[in-house]
Amino acid sequence: MFGLTDRQFFQIAVLIYGGGLVYALAIFRHGFHKAGVTLHTILGAAVVFHTISMVLRGLALGRCPVTNLYEATAFTAWTISMACVGLGIVPRLRFLAVLGTPVLFALGVFALMPRMDTQATEPQLERGMMSLHMSLTLLAYGAFGMAALLSTMYLAQEHELKLRKSNALTARLPALEQLDTTGPRLVAIGLALLSAGLLIGMAWLKRQQGVYLKADPKIIWAIFVWILYALLLGLRRRYGLRGRRFAWPSVTCFAFVLLTYWGFNLLSDIHNPR
Repeated sequence: MFGLTDRQFFQIAVLIYGGGLVYALAIFRHGFHKAGVTLHTILGAAVVFHTISMVLRGLALGRCPVTNLYEATAFTAWTISMACVGLGIVPRLRFLAVLGTPVLFALGVFALMPRMDTQATEPQLERGMMSLHMSLTLLAYGAFGMAALLSTMYLAQEHELKLRKSNALTARLPALEQLDTTGPRLVAIGLALLSAGLLIGMAWLKRQQGVYLKADPKIIWAIFVWILYALLLGLRRRYGLRGRRFAWPSVTCFAFVLLTYWGFNLLSDIHNPR
């Protein structure tokens, strides 16, 4: 398309994310409430190029492009950018764009590093169901990551308020009530996506190996993550777990996901065939 490859379209998207980051830093001085139409439009433009890149890569490979580190990182960034643009339609949620731009730019730069976009001589994963499984689970982890970021902001701002002082950073953060409402909603979205991803993965495993579950490290890890987030939401709804009592577990759960994901992925024969 227009003589550009899917990777070049992605590079343009990363440059636009970088421009969005510069603009976000400029408006940050005036507080998150200043994140308006301009930043939303910048992210929207980046999403267009990013989406074209994903579509071209998917059409060329004949599958959802999520099977190597470059594709998985680019897909994760795409889901976050789509979430920021989609949620930004609601004016009071446009502050998410200010949070999203540094994450998107960092993910983009990371994805473009050398030797990230390697292709095996044979596909590492089956097409169709397995690609959909990976896509949904990556979307879920992106939602959990955004929720953890909001929880971190909540804890920082609450700490300053308890000390009855405010610094230049926390004074610009969204209101505590806004953070406490949006974070759990993102966790709920992530849990729904993870549930769908796990069910599709189980169906794929049944077709391939005749069983729904297997004692595979990554499968056990994914079920454990699902239990953690289901328990977190259940405690909020049953016992009114709010504020810092919700924020700390949200941050802790995602820290576990972030620190253990690739390790368990490498230990898995199903997700990392040898």
